[in-house]
Amino acid sequence: MTHTRILVVDDEPKLVRLVHEVLTATGYAVLSTGSGEAAIEMVALEQPDLILLDIVLASAIDGYEVARRVREFSGVPIIMLTAKARESDLLRGFDVGADDYLTKPFSSKELLVRVRAVLKRARHEPVALTEAEIICGNLRIDLARRRVTVDDREVHLTRTEYNLLHELARHRDQVLLHAQLLTAVWGSEYRDDLDYLRAYIRYLRQKLEADPSNPKLIVTHPGVGYMLVCSENPAA
Repeated sequence: MTHTRILVVDDEPKLVRLVHEVLTATGYAVLSTGSGEAAIEMVALEQPDLILLDIVLASAIDGYEVARRVREFSGVPIIMLTAKARESDLLRGFDVGADDYLTKPFSSKELLVRVRAVLKRARHEPVALTEAEIICGNLRIDLARRRVTVDDREVHLTRTEYNLLHELARHRDQVLLHAQLLTAVWGSEYRDDLDYLRAYIRYLRQKLEADPSNPKLIVTHPGVGYMLVCSENPAA
């Protein structure tokens, strides 16, 4: 853990000090800045293992723009820090490449749980399937290259979006319970965070479905879970 470096991007000195104390006491190395522009430069030069990124910054660019620019050259995991967590905010963060959200104020325990979970997911490769690829109607998943196409058009997915699709594809034509998906993709500590799952399912549909408002590929079983439909007569 001593080699794991975390970049904290926040312009609230008290919060930065608190996060710094908690993380260093646990064995992480911590870098920090309150500037979005400086954060982008530090990611390129220092190559941290994780970024804790506040959405609202006093600099010329906000956290969303920082994440968007970082994603142009780095796949480093990003946890967005926010005082609010509306679904629209979640979707916007996921769109620019965020891996998770942490709502202020948060406890030291919650901070460490989220940091460990995101780092674990970033280092974890999905279990290999026997197939080289999965074909589901006009959807094709190249497992070796982690490449997704719809009608031969490549679709860019974030790490977590891909992992969610991968989990659905492993059990295609089967209903996966909410808790089952949350545990497999995010970790057991997220098994009750339905807002995360709903937001990611919604965003996957926007990228993969012909009509996201009337999904045919990723279908909902109300109160139960979701299923990736690949056959004409899927098992319920």
